[in-house]
Amino acid sequence: MTNSDAMWRLIPTIDATGTIQMAIDRWLLHQHILGKIPPTLRFYTWSQPTISLGYHQRHYPEHWASLVWHERPIDIVKRPTGGRAVLHQGDLTYAFIGSGFTGKRVEIYQQICQFLIDGWRSIDIDLQYGTAGTGYIHNPNCFGTATSADLVCADGYKLIGSAQLIKSGAILQHGSMRLNPDIELFEKVFGESISHPPASILQLSTQTIIDALTDAARSNFKIDFDLRELSDREWSEIKSQELALD
Repeated sequence: MTNSDAMWRLIPTIDATGTIQMAIDRWLLHQHILGKIPPTLRFYTWSQPTISLGYHQRHYPEHWASLVWHERPIDIVKRPTGGRAVLHQGDLTYAFIGSGFTGKRVEIYQQICQFLIDGWRSIDIDLQYGTAGTGYIHNPNCFGTATSADLVCADGYKLIGSAQLIKSGAILQHGSMRLNPDIELFEKVFGESISHPPASILQLSTQTIIDALTDAARSNFKIDFDLRELSDREWSEIKSQELALD
């Protein structure tokens, strides 16, 4: 889906708790469904280590509720999207909200993910889709396998795990880009080891990555961006939404 005359919204990077980040994504999707905001892209970070659970993920290991890292408890939040658990620490998350895409779910994933592939390629990181079969669903760890909705480096390192919600024709797709995870924390949470990111990724600044992906989205979707922070009114609505869900 492209529109050469379109002006999409780009929200400056927000560092906040998982509860707030998920509230923002839910609110943006709802506002787009209502036709109140244009397609929107944002990047964000998590102010403390957090495990996000897929919307339908009802069971998880009991010890997660008492996990501590650097003397701080690890939060657990529920995503509005599907998929499995993601440990957010040392990562950068993207969120895309839009509409007008057609095709099967995996085709929509790939239409949206193309800007991620193009953006990372522009900073010399080549990515390809994962190939895990249906057995992946039994692994509670999103980064334990790489499916056709995930992006991996040439050496097999899973860099991006994405999840999606389609509602009333609108799409929320967000995903974690695992830039510099704490290996010991990951093992503590999931009980399995992970590889280190390629050195070429560790050398990149977060802003370099955001700039590359923003430029790729602009080119891929043939649009321009209106860079605009959330207003006081919007923050108020987001907080009211959370109170209504409690």
